[in-house]
Amino acid sequence: MNFPDNLKYTKEHEWAKADGGHIIIGITDFAQDSLGDVVYVELPQVGKELVAGKEFGVVESVKSVSSLFAPITGTVVEANPALEGNPALVNKSPYADGWIIKVKPNDPASLDSLLSAADYQKTLS
Repeated sequence: MNFPDNLKYTKEHEWAKADGGHIIIGITDFAQDSLGDVVYVELPQVGKELVAGKEFGVVESVKSVSSLFAPITGTVVEANPALEGNPALVNKSPYADGWIIKVKPNDPASLDSLLSAADYQKTLS
């Protein structure tokens, strides 16, 4: 499994990365592998207000349906349009092409409160 050191993680298996003034959010390699083949991703509307720890969407796979939880509080500025026609990007490229949303954080420093790659991996054992 791959857990890039330049990302932050949640115990709920989302990752987050600073990108200019925005935060890019997706699910981890562990999450996509556990789900199996992703067949649908429910994306939030641009402009939706997210609250850290609250559900913002759903990922559906051949095995199950799993909720997505916001790593930080902020406003959705973009949902990955490529996932609407090709949800399997979450499986093929969870940290790049399979990103899910971009958020303008209310507090950019809140990213620092998330788990490091090493700490996230400890939650998996």
